[in-house]
Amino acid sequence: MSQTAARSVVVADDDANVRELLAEYLGRHSWDVLTAVNGLEALLHVKRQRPAAVLLDLRMPRLGGIEALKRIRAFDAAITVVILSGNLDAEVQRQAETIGAAGILHKPVDLAAVLAALNGSRPNGAPVAPAAPAPTALSRSPASRTVLVVDDDADVRAMLEEFLAANGYRARGAGDGDAAVRELAVSPVDVMLLDSDMPDLTGADALPTLRAVAPGAAIILVSGTTNEETAKRALAAGAFDYVTKPVNLVHVIDTIETALALHDVAL
Repeated sequence: MSQTAARSVVVADDDANVRELLAEYLGRHSWDVLTAVNGLEALLHVKRQRPAAVLLDLRMPRLGGIEALKRIRAFDAAITVVILSGNLDAEVQRQAETIGAAGILHKPVDLAAVLAALNGSRPNGAPVAPAAPAPTALSRSPASRTVLVVDDDADVRAMLEEFLAANGYRARGAGDGDAAVRELAVSPVDVMLLDSDMPDLTGADALPTLRAVAPGAAIILVSGTTNEETAKRALAAGAFDYVTKPVNLVHVIDTIETALALHDVAL
């Protein structure tokens, strides 16, 4: 195994300054650095390069941090994942530790602590498994996939259900979090489009329950605002991605297809 393969690391953070700082520092210490601006890009690097370690900011767009952590650990448990976070609540920290994060480092980043964590990630000479092929296409057609639309606005719900059905998906609807749980009890779904702004119980509040009831479903948060902090908290709690209203329907389909493709390759 080459020295480069033994000392490769993915730095995944949506903050360009953090990425550049870590890449420069680790590069000076003989690490081969790959950078990612979101969770999905980090996961693709993991699949294609099999790095020794990943530095993972939990609050990134395009694949929530907890979901990225789960999929990295499932793909190759030998990859050390170190969490970087500026504001990690106790529940998310517990989840990260339970899933198998090797360490949790708080921002602002202590570069020496990062290097120490990485130097223990994989001893020189440890075997690296051959790289897995990148996903190419869905193994099942959309017609075999079910999407649950959770939104208190009946017009929005009907529009999304109609659009999904026109694109070959089986679509069901629920008007709130409680109705979504009842729907999931009837039969499982592959994807949920979850409105974040419902009365009584917001999508972000309902997310942990829905994740527990349907752990195999990808949850895409749909928000009527551009509150980035709320979206990042949802991603850290296990949402796959988020989209904002008015909904870009093409983007929704792309996001659903990405979530299903990653599920199909057991990541």
